[in-house]
Amino acid sequence: MTDGGKGSEARPGAAPPRPAVAPLRIGPHLLESNLMLSPLAGYTNLPMRLTVREVGGLGWGVTDLVNARSLIERSAAALRLTARHPDDRPMAVQLFGSVPEEMRDAAVICQELGAEAVDINMGCPVRKVVEIGGGSAMMTELSRTAALVRGMIEAVRIPVTAKMRLGWDDANITAPDLARVLEDVGVAAVCVHGRTRAQGFSGRVNLDGIRLVVEAVKSIPIIGNGDVVTPEGARCMIEQTGCAGVAIGRGAFYDPWIFRRTWSYLSTGMLPAEPTFSERLAVLRRHFDRYVEFYGEDQGCRSFRKVAPWYARRFGPSKPFKQAIVKINTRADFEACIDSYLTWRRQFCDERGELLERYALQPLPSTFGAEAEGGASAIPVPRGPVERW
Repeated sequence: MTDGGKGSEARPGAAPPRPAVAPLRIGPHLLESNLMLSPLAGYTNLPMRLTVREVGGLGWGVTDLVNARSLIERSAAALRLTARHPDDRPMAVQLFGSVPEEMRDAAVICQELGAEAVDINMGCPVRKVVEIGGGSAMMTELSRTAALVRGMIEAVRIPVTAKMRLGWDDANITAPDLARVLEDVGVAAVCVHGRTRAQGFSGRVNLDGIRLVVEAVKSIPIIGNGDVVTPEGARCMIEQTGCAGVAIGRGAFYDPWIFRRTWSYLSTGMLPAEPTFSERLAVLRRHFDRYVEFYGEDQGCRSFRKVAPWYARRFGPSKPFKQAIVKINTRADFEACIDSYLTWRRQFCDERGELLERYALQPLPSTFGAEAEGGASAIPVPRGPVERW
């Protein structure tokens, strides 16, 4: 695919596939699409959510996971994670914790802060979350988890949703039973990451496992999650699992346009073109501006160092940019990095500014599974045995 090529059908010469899905409803909220931004700790903050919403196609946003106790204590970090903006709607605050009273009280605070929903993290595999009985640990005691969730639902007027994995390990696939129990106590929707806690982020997402969760519930929407990085991957997940929507996390960093492009593909069968380099650069700048506006120049620049290299993965040749952007301390450093890179990049482009054929962008892998070239190994996730995370 060349830089900024024309849009096309899924298969050249073939009739476009029929639309796959309709917009999704969660509680009283009818979403503009059935696509969600999946939480990624340290990344899916307010600047990120506003950026992908502006690009288009996102139906539902979720905050980074927030410690329920910290929110009750009104810690600065928790309040920053739950920061709102009129353009960031509808949005759920994702809570983790295991103390019923704390989760209940934190849910009430989320409602007071204006969140459209509360999402319960039952899938995080990281040890510091699991050790306190949160995240994936909630999948091991169904009756206790159901009681905790019931208390939250009874305390608020906004919908309560949950995100989970398939289970603790392959011998304990509890997601279908847990989803059924949660539906009975009143959960409005469930998002399922198609891996177990023991897998961490290794291996491939188990679409059959997600399908079993879909088949286990009566009417609430099940959202599939894991390894989706292209519109085709989202459609495949929907068709193979029957899920009502797709949550995309890591894929949105390669391609902030993935929600707009995927919703167009699901709605019309037509696959829009990838954004041009100029469009990518404009969104990169807007994302950076939001970081500085939200965090201040010093912290904003330092925090953006880990975000900008994701954009560069679709710039074509970009080694000097990636080396320089991770050292920025000021807005002036950022602008100097951009200017220097644009000058250097010209040698790889034609007179129109498009990449020469030998440097043309290659299609992204269909998934981020461990066996896919350029897949999971290219996406920052915890490594090593999950017990050490």
